[in-house]
Amino acid sequence: MKGNLPARLIAEALGTAFLLATVIGSGIMGDKLAGGNVAIALLGNTISTGAMLVVLILIFGPVSGAHFNPAVSIAFAARGELSWRDCAAYISVQFVAAVAGVWAAHLMFDLPVMQISEKLRTGGAQWFSEFVATLGLLMTIFGCVARAPQAVPYAVGLYITSAYWFTASTSFANPAVTIARSMSNTFAGIAPSSVVAFIIAQLAGMAVASVAAKILWPAESKPRL
Repeated sequence: MKGNLPARLIAEALGTAFLLATVIGSGIMGDKLAGGNVAIALLGNTISTGAMLVVLILIFGPVSGAHFNPAVSIAFAARGELSWRDCAAYISVQFVAAVAGVWAAHLMFDLPVMQISEKLRTGGAQWFSEFVATLGLLMTIFGCVARAPQAVPYAVGLYITSAYWFTASTSFANPAVTIARSMSNTFAGIAPSSVVAFIIAQLAGMAVASVAAKILWPAESKPRL
């Protein structure tokens, strides 16, 4: 059973903050230890992020649904499984907590808290990658919720681990993550000028996944969260 709204918002805040601390922190650590080998640094970043997602969804899924992602919250609101009022609250908390998680990672590695990324991630291949990454993430979630709900934590963690490597963008697939990562001039950063196009691609992927899911897994009547 899902918790009341304050409990759900706390779960979303903690989960999103830990997710971003993991993404940024493991990127910094990987970059430090890899000796200039970007593949090794990315591998460390990937494994840490995928593993943490499994843990966070197992912990917070029973409380809030463990969205940690505005695209996921919007998709569930559009399906009638989350009220639009609660969706707005989820998204607000996700954005704030994502930034807090980035700042926490900076503090843990004794870096300046306030940063702006200089890493450009732009072009058609990057944008299409974000469309595909978000489409796949939402299809993973919808498919598991419909047929194997106990598998959601593991499926999402494995999907993101894989998507880091099969997408040119390294699979942000999350508007809150995208904006927060623009505030870190480290391995996992993204320049602010690249953010808007990424988010547009992510929302497009979400929209297509939502339509496809209605066809593949017709929704049964479910209570609003």
